[in-house]
Amino acid sequence: MNIHRPRKRFGQNFLRDQHVLDRIITAAQLHEGDRILEIGPGVGALTNRLLETGLPVLAVEIDRDLGAILQKRADKNLEVVIGDVLRIDWGDLLRNPPYKLIANLPYNISSQVLFRVLEHRQSFQRLILMFQKEVGERLIAQEGSREYGILSVLMQTWFQIDRVVKVPPGAFYPPPKVDSVVLCLEPLTESRIDLVDEERYRKLVRGAFAQRRKTLRNSLLGSGWEPEHVDRAFEKTHIDPRRRGETLTLEEFGRLANALQADETGA
Repeated sequence: MNIHRPRKRFGQNFLRDQHVLDRIITAAQLHEGDRILEIGPGVGALTNRLLETGLPVLAVEIDRDLGAILQKRADKNLEVVIGDVLRIDWGDLLRNPPYKLIANLPYNISSQVLFRVLEHRQSFQRLILMFQKEVGERLIAQEGSREYGILSVLMQTWFQIDRVVKVPPGAFYPPPKVDSVVLCLEPLTESRIDLVDEERYRKLVRGAFAQRRKTLRNSLLGSGWEPEHVDRAFEKTHIDPRRRGETLTLEEFGRLANALQADETGA
């Protein structure tokens, strides 16, 4: 594992703890016919375990040197794409859905990857992902907590999220300066709330947390919502505009988004 010098610009911390790898494989619930997507395979510790199952693995690696090493393996079940997963067309990448996304995500891109996952959630049947502990806490946070934010609301709207295992720095080479956690994200067959317009819902959630210290009304106005629509939506839903975004439940976000959609369109 020391052959390759980890590169900070790629956020490389290579998982080497076999117990953690065991927990990841178990949580993935791999079966015949599954297709696996791995982002950031690195030196291949997790990739090796995935290939042992005999299932096809599609690995996306930004580091050309590491990608070339994986390609030289010439494993019939391994397809390696060398490139930046945030610049790749996911519609083209995920050409044979559904996939199980199993990855030790580079921490510097984990949130951005999750937003891509949201956009293409129909292409996934299960996700087992490693996160920096703070990001993991945001994903499972409930309303009223400091960690509750955009990712909490949006991911919980469409995914069941459970903790798999906590991971100490020593499980990696080199050890990161933070603790980590593996989460299981399972797409829901339907969103937890009834939404008329998904795009408005996302816009509302982003706006609600854009300026966390401000009231919900002021945050939405600062995000471009028209005052008359906002005020009528608050009145219709009986949600106090003086509240802050982190106090709203998923159901309240949904009602407010639907009221805004109805007021703006006259529906």
